[in-house]
Amino acid sequence: MTVDIDKRAGGPGDTPPAGPEAIKAIPVRHYGRYVSAVVAIALLAAVVYAFSQGKINWDAIPDYFFDDRVLTGVGKTLLITILAMLIGIFGGILLAVMRLSKNPVTSTLAWFYIWFFRGTPVLVQLVVWFNLGLVFEYVNLGPVYRDEWSDFMTPFLTALLGLGLNEAAYMAEICRAGLLAVDEGQTEAAHALGMSHTKTLRRIVVPQAMRVIVPPTGNEVINMLKTTSLVSVVQYAELFRVAQDIGQTSGAPAEMLFLAAAWYLLLTSVFSVGQYYLERYYARGSSRSLPPTPMQKIRANLFSLSNRSSTTGGAA
Repeated sequence: MTVDIDKRAGGPGDTPPAGPEAIKAIPVRHYGRYVSAVVAIALLAAVVYAFSQGKINWDAIPDYFFDDRVLTGVGKTLLITILAMLIGIFGGILLAVMRLSKNPVTSTLAWFYIWFFRGTPVLVQLVVWFNLGLVFEYVNLGPVYRDEWSDFMTPFLTALLGLGLNEAAYMAEICRAGLLAVDEGQTEAAHALGMSHTKTLRRIVVPQAMRVIVPPTGNEVINMLKTTSLVSVVQYAELFRVAQDIGQTSGAPAEMLFLAAAWYLLLTSVFSVGQYYLERYYARGSSRSLPPTPMQKIRANLFSLSNRSSTTGGAA
């Protein structure tokens, strides 16, 4: 039997067989997203309508938003937030090192400090500091300093001690968790090279622990900013106290509370952006690729939308 090889293999002028048909991808439709979006928009519209029908003088908020008294209160809020967090951070690092120490005296003292300040409300601590003048008439430090307690314990010092010492107890646990997250082999290797315990902490352990310490510390900073509103009870003129005073004199107490809430939202938003970039900075050594910034996310979404629209237009 004779086989026609040319016919079986196909001649040079023959048309090659057609390939598989292109797959037409149909995106999955997420109807639940549309329903939840409609419900969220309806709830938002209901809230806006309810406030629009209330007896609120909305013009008073922009009138006082940049008032000198309000800006002074914002500055004092930021000042007490930064100073109290500095006390909390440095005190927390010290307490964390003491807690991890093999010396039973220092570890017990650190444990007792953390137990006491975490176990009592910060508002109670502020009021106690402010009213210690009922217990001690004078502050007597010998030849260094001596004065009446009422003159010594000012509202600013009360706010600083009440917030800072309380924050140190929480930061101690955050710092301790960060230090424990570093492998013990790092410390052993540093000691084998002849580095002292202090130098090992400063050069080896703490820089690696920062990746674990920074995110909760950022949350503590934002929480501290909001907690400063409690110091109004000790007569410290921060943002919330100033807003209350202006509300009583201007006849718009509710509007001034909305103004204070707007300032707190603005400040916490700025701090949140700073926290994001700080976390991104300390993630350089642990992540293969850094998470995108908000601007990079926006550009990526815009490009994806433009590419999708161009693809749809080309297909049409």
